[in-house]
Amino acid sequence: MNRTFGVLAALVVAGAASFPAAQSLSYTRGQNVAPAYEGWEQAPDGTKYFVFGYMNRNWEEEIDIPVGADNGFSPGDADQGQPTHFLPRRNRFIFKVKVPAAFKEKDELIWSLTSHGKTEKAYASLRPDYILDDVVKASETGALGAGTSSPEVRANTPPTLKVEEIKARTIKTGEPLTIITQVKDDGVPKRRDPSRVAAAQARAAEQSTGSSTPTRNPSMVPPTRITVGKSVGLHLSWFLYRGPAGATVTFDPAQIKAWEDTRTGADSPWAPLWVAPALPPDGKVPVHVTFSEPGTYVLRCRADDGALVADEEVTIVVTR
Repeated sequence: MNRTFGVLAALVVAGAASFPAAQSLSYTRGQNVAPAYEGWEQAPDGTKYFVFGYMNRNWEEEIDIPVGADNGFSPGDADQGQPTHFLPRRNRFIFKVKVPAAFKEKDELIWSLTSHGKTEKAYASLRPDYILDDVVKASETGALGAGTSSPEVRANTPPTLKVEEIKARTIKTGEPLTIITQVKDDGVPKRRDPSRVAAAQARAAEQSTGSSTPTRNPSMVPPTRITVGKSVGLHLSWFLYRGPAGATVTFDPAQIKAWEDTRTGADSPWAPLWVAPALPPDGKVPVHVTFSEPGTYVLRCRADDGALVADEEVTIVVTR
């Protein structure tokens, strides 16, 4: 069975059985994080990788889970480069783990997460129906409708990302650190036209005030598809990937959300009518970062064209 079709079919069946109850299950905090096995991919040199993400069931709470008994892999080393800081809601294709050379199709690599007193596991295997390619990634992140494709989409390549050398990797709490990132892309898929979005909003506002039967604002119309929808267009997001428990990192300017915030008005590609901001002509984007607590931090930068992503990381040691 086609993997995407199979996943969607399962969601339809599950939704049909539990839709009324699921409607009310929305939490700002207090819920756990579930690990997610996204599938496996093969590099041009033949190396295979398991790809993972996660679902933080909260809309607001960001959760820290240090590597160890509550956040680890088996068999093998508990630390496989997974995050220890978990952003809200669904985060897809976050990191990958090299598949051990001796792994066979029935073998499993298990990622376990425990938070708010609940343990959940993701089981990675080399089953053929879990193989990933760029079209599957674009579909599952919401850039494509389920089962759709085109020559342009199939030719799309991920953005390229370069973080300029940082002069100081050790700074003090509260001291701003400037990071400059250069991003480039092939222009596929094309960025949404801001003028068309503005026109649609204006028409909706005019109709809602000039008619006895107001037309609903398009941003408030319920989704017409069972898969998540995403606005395309190249953009950049910095976020905390690993850090001391309870610490906060402040980015200036505030960053576009890298997680699936589907609420109207959110600065998120998954929010209705969101438009990717225009990037500087040279592709260089600065950000100023401050840290609340001493410790070692790993910051992740993600360049996203709406369908495919590229990631880079920097490690910063913060002192008092």
